[in-house]
Amino acid sequence: MFWKKKEKYQTTQITDANFNELVAQSKVPVLIDFYADWCGPCKILGPVIDELAEEYEGRILVAKVDTERNPQLSHHFKIKSIPTMMIFNKGKLEEVYRGLVPKPNLEEILDAYLVEGSEEE
Repeated sequence: MFWKKKEKYQTTQITDANFNELVAQSKVPVLIDFYADWCGPCKILGPVIDELAEEYEGRILVAKVDTERNPQLSHHFKIKSIPTMMIFNKGKLEEVYRGLVPKPNLEEILDAYLVEGSEEE
């Protein structure tokens, strides 16, 4: 082969055990995608979330929660349908989006949090 395949970016996985450490205490805004492996729309959204995680690395934490493996988080946030995305800022839940959201719309939402954060400094 003449080219080297780019390694897949490893999007942060949020679990019942690491939620407080990674989200509640985060210094940057956090976008969490609640998903399940069997969910068709989640499979469509998954690569978009991975791209956003790589593109916003260091500025916004873009992460995933497997609802099957983390029932406490799913129950706590009353996840009734997936995919569900939540945005946390300074440890506080700010916004919830259900269903497929196009990448440009997600970028617009995340960019607004970056602008908001830079104005406070």
